[in-house]
Amino acid sequence: MESRYKSFRYVESLSEFIDQQVTLRGWVYNITGKGKLQFIMLRDGTGIVQCVVFKNNVGEEIFQQTKELTQESSVSITGKVVSSEKAPGGIEIDVTNLEVIHIAKEYPITPKEHGDAFLIEHRHLWLRSSRQNAIMRVRAAVMKAIRDFFDGNGFKLLDSPILTPNACEGTSTLFETKYFDLGSAYLSQSGQLYAEASALALGKVYTFGPAFRAEKSKTRKHLTEFWMVEPEMAFFDLNDDMDLAEDLVEYIVQFTLKTCKKELEVLERDIRPLEKVKRPFYRMSYTEAVEWLVSNKIPLVQKIDGKDVESEFPWGEDFGAVQEEAIMEQFDKPLIIHRYPTDIKAFYMKRDPDNPKVVLAMDMLGPEKAGEIIGGSQREDNFDLLLDRILNENLPEEEFKWYLDLRKYGSVPHSGFGLGVERVVKWITGAAHIRETIPFPRMIYRITP
Repeated sequence: MESRYKSFRYVESLSEFIDQQVTLRGWVYNITGKGKLQFIMLRDGTGIVQCVVFKNNVGEEIFQQTKELTQESSVSITGKVVSSEKAPGGIEIDVTNLEVIHIAKEYPITPKEHGDAFLIEHRHLWLRSSRQNAIMRVRAAVMKAIRDFFDGNGFKLLDSPILTPNACEGTSTLFETKYFDLGSAYLSQSGQLYAEASALALGKVYTFGPAFRAEKSKTRKHLTEFWMVEPEMAFFDLNDDMDLAEDLVEYIVQFTLKTCKKELEVLERDIRPLEKVKRPFYRMSYTEAVEWLVSNKIPLVQKIDGKDVESEFPWGEDFGAVQEEAIMEQFDKPLIIHRYPTDIKAFYMKRDPDNPKVVLAMDMLGPEKAGEIIGGSQREDNFDLLLDRILNENLPEEEFKWYLDLRKYGSVPHSGFGLGVERVVKWITGAAHIRETIPFPRMIYRITP
């Protein structure tokens, strides 16, 4: 397919051209040499291949040019594709011609160790490293899997606006901006409310795009700008919602294992835990989870007068990373915790008819300290109950008038959830920090490059 558009080949397809002449274009990842031989490790974004330059094959002029190459210099290389057990990847290029496109200046990211601060400052260059390249390719696979899953199951992609007049859960964690003469607007923290309107029009929809949270979190699992997919389904109850979430996560993981073997090898990821990610997953109620924490003496830790004070974990408190990771130590694949206390969840979540102290909400926790990768619920479909929740949360009724309309004109049970792309990529790749899972991370103290 690529030959229709380009006069050159890509490293990832070289196995199809053994013993044939090809032209590659890319950048010098590394170069070594001795005597009449130069070894160029060439990367082109799809992979890295060793290119062997023998002086007798290319002539004096070209051989001297290879000696002037620097890390990240861009070149066009022509040669024969050869199988070689000694070469990285089992393939190398016997070079017959080389054209220099650009000689790079001294590259700041060398093979030596660099600190995290230095690497993130040079993120625009750090992306070129083998590890970051592999993570970005896994990210692309995860996003493709998400789209394929929903498109293949009758869902329609309907984008929600990024600029909104209100928030899903209040405005305390939103970025505010002036919007002409209409007052304030906010960068969306979720496309959910608009997805609900779309679902009542098309039945099954999903929104997929960036979301923004202005909370001052500095953990390895938080970004201020991230990507989220949010399906919304008319006539789905909580059980349907949980089933769909399991199907989606299983599909993403198994698709990535199938299509990203090379990348996971580069990352030295032990894939055995990922191979276990198949339905059915584990489930427990919030109340059962609290009972487990209490019986296993996993405390709630609070700051009081500047000191950490431990107490028995109380029913009604939200779980933190300590509790989530402790619970997940007993599971080898994701766990869904459902029916959370009403007071700690958002206004739009439907109360359990059998127990109004809890809502029909669910969170999916991943193993291997992945944390929460999905959060969702059945939505409140009763006009009066939803209005009551809005007023109790001191949210502006006028701003939610359109949302309340959905409960006036053909209201039905409906459910949905949100899956954070970066958290899933972090889990699958085993990345140390979530900032490695998005091309240009935005965090509390970073908005560059």
